Amino acid sequence: MSRIAILGGGGWGTALAIVLSRARRKHDISLWVHDPALAESMRRDRENRNYLPGYRLAPEINVTSDTHTAISGAQILIGAIPTAHARVVYSSALASFSPGAVFVSAAKGLEPATHKRVSEVVAAVLSSKSAPRFAALSGPSFAAEVARGEPTAVVLATKDAALGAELREEFAAPNFRVYTNNDVLGVELAGAMKNVIAIAAGVCQGLGLGSNPLAALITRGLAEMSRLATALGAQSETLTGLAGLGDLVLTCNGALSRNRQVGIELGKGRALAEILAGMRMVAEGVGTTAALLALAREAKVELPITEQVAAILHHGKAPREAIRDIMERPQRRE
Repeated sequence: MSRIAILGGGGWGTALAIVLSRARRKHDISLWVHDPALAESMRRDRENRNYLPGYRLAPEINVTSDTHTAISGAQILIGAIPTAHARVVYSSALASFSPGAVFVSAAKGLEPATHKRVSEVVAAVLSSKSAPRFAALSGPSFAAEVARGEPTAVVLATKDAALGAELREEFAAPNFRVYTNNDVLGVELAGAMKNVIAIAAGVCQGLGLGSNPLAALITRGLAEMSRLATALGAQSETLTGLAGLGDLVLTCNGALSRNRQVGIELGKGRALAEILAGMRMVAEGVGTTAALLALAREAKVELPITEQVAAILHHGKAPREAIRDIMERPQRRE
């Protein structure tokens, strides 16, 4: 029986705890929750009423707000923390990491201050201990649908093929299918980039636009994602797989997408600060947009959609003006 620790008691971390409790292999599961009051209510009520209400936590899921209790002795650690807070949490938990433990990132974003991927953050934090065995988990997977047991396919990326096969078996559960690949860079970048395109998709809906603009946005958004990812060394196949196209379609269309919801409200004319103040969970695309543009400048890659999303988010540009500027760009070959 593997001991698995999940760091992050939001909707996604809670859903992963639930699906792993149903896995074909039995696990000893700890779920670390930052807020002691929420952890106590989850232990008492066996439900995360703040972030994933209506889904029962199995008895084998141990909820705690103490990091040492959560991760001590864990062979697999899953990080389900917003990337902006990941470095602080992982640094505070460093002393409790077990030698040789596997780290699986389930976050989809870039660290805003440094523009680094989670794999790079983890490597920096753990450098004083050992080189971590790392994998990135991504793909089209709304937390509520995973917890409900709806058929879901995800991808797990690691450079260690043996580790990928091992984790695939550990995570396999009814209606939760895990594919593997070796493109950690591509999977991490795709997970971050699709959130920004989803904000743009929400803007289109908030403006009352129809299906034509959304189809064009998803198509050109995927082209933009592929352009940057491959320039940075990712495999093009990753962008047409679950972490790329799959998650892009989900977040641009799905009503449960937080990034899309931010875009909808922006399209309706609301201010970003007001929108974020009313949200309980984090929309990773908001903090990732500037980081992606910084990477694009270094790689000398154009990201026209991301540029317009940044202008709307951080410079007060009117959404209709942003769309006009996209449409009036010089004509070019596809």
